[in-house]
Amino acid sequence: MAGTAPWAVVFGGPSPEHEISILTGLQAERVLTAAGHDVVPIYWSPTGDWFRVPAGTEAKDYLEGAPRESTPLEARVSGDPGLYRRKTFGAERLDLEAALLCLHGGVGEGGGAAAVFSLLGIPATGSTLFAGAVGMDKLAFGGLMSAAGIPSLPREAVSTLTEPAFEGPYIVKPRFGGSSIGIEIAEDVAAARALAASSVHLRTGAVVEPYRPELVDLNIAFRTFPSLEITQLEKPLRGPAGSALYSYAEKYLAGGAGADAGLTSAPREFPAEVPEAVHTRARELAERVADVTRLTGIVRVDLLLDEASSELYVNEVNTIPGALSLYLWAPQQPAATVLVDALTEARDRRVVFPQAGFGGGAALRAAGGIAGKLVGLDGPRA
Repeated sequence: MAGTAPWAVVFGGPSPEHEISILTGLQAERVLTAAGHDVVPIYWSPTGDWFRVPAGTEAKDYLEGAPRESTPLEARVSGDPGLYRRKTFGAERLDLEAALLCLHGGVGEGGGAAAVFSLLGIPATGSTLFAGAVGMDKLAFGGLMSAAGIPSLPREAVSTLTEPAFEGPYIVKPRFGGSSIGIEIAEDVAAARALAASSVHLRTGAVVEPYRPELVDLNIAFRTFPSLEITQLEKPLRGPAGSALYSYAEKYLAGGAGADAGLTSAPREFPAEVPEAVHTRARELAERVADVTRLTGIVRVDLLLDEASSELYVNEVNTIPGALSLYLWAPQQPAATVLVDALTEARDRRVVFPQAGFGGGAALRAAGGIAGKLVGLDGPRA
C-alpha cells in the first residue's frame, strides 16, 4: 500500500549519543531522498525542543543547535495529537506517513521515543517501549538471556550490599547506557564500586562482567519486515596496539575525516574471517535473540567470540544501531529498501497493546467512597 504523506526522519534527542544520532539521521535522509521519497527531517534538540530542519543539512550545521531556517515544532499528545508547525495564528499539524527514529541511546533506544510517538499518533520505527527498555537495561537483558538459555557472560549489578559471584578483574558498564561510553576495567570489587560512585556515566547504575581479554567483538544484524532476515557477520578491528576495549572513538571516529569517518568506515573484517561454524552459530543466536526479545525493525546484536574454542556469547543488542547498520545490509539489500521496509512495518504492522476499558466499570461501582480506602493510612498510632 503506497502512502501519500512524507516519511519523517527523526534524529538528535536528549542522549550522550546525540551527535551520532545526527549523523545517522542525515545519512538516512540522504538515502531516502536519493531514492525519490518525500522526507521531512526533524531534529530533537538536547533541551527537548523539536524543529523541522531544512533538507540536506550537514553535520557542522548542528554545532550550535538547530540550523538556520529551522522551524520550531510543538509536540501535542492530547486533543488532536501530533507534531505541529507554529504559525502566527494557531498551528498546523504535520501530515506524516511514519517516522524513522534515528535516536541512539537514552529515551530513543530505550523505548521512550516509541511511547512518545505512540502518544503523538505517528507510526514510528524501532521496537515497543517494553522491548526497547529491556534492550537498554544491561542487567535486565543479561537476565533475559540467562533465562532463555542463550549463552552470555555472567552479569551482575554493582552493589554495596552484595558481592559478585565471580572474581575480578571486571568490565564495568553503565547499566542503562546504549554505547561504549563510560565503560571501564576494574581489578576488584572495591575499584568497581569506586568507579560506579564517581563516574557520571555509572552513577545511575552499573553492572560488572568478567574481563576476558581473549574475547573479540563480532556484530550481526537482523530486521523483522517483510520477514526475519539476518546479515553476514562483521568483526570490528581494534587499534593497532590491540586496545583492551572496543572504544567509542574506534567505533564512531575512526576511518579518517569527513563524511566517511566512523560508523560505515571504521576498520573491520566483513564478512568476518572466522570458521563457517561461527557464522552459522551467530545467525542462530541472532534468530533466538529476535524471538525472545520481540524486538522489531533494524536491530544489531553484539557478540563475543573465544577464538580458541569458537564459543560465542551474546553481549548486548542495539535497538537503533549506529548508521542503522546499513553497511551490514549492503551486500544483501539496498539501503533505501531497508529503511522503507522499516517504515512500512511501522505503518502497517503497529504493535497495539490492550487499552483501558476492559473492566466495564465493575471495579469503580464496587469501590464505594474513597474515604473508606484511607482508613489506617494515617501512620502509626500511639
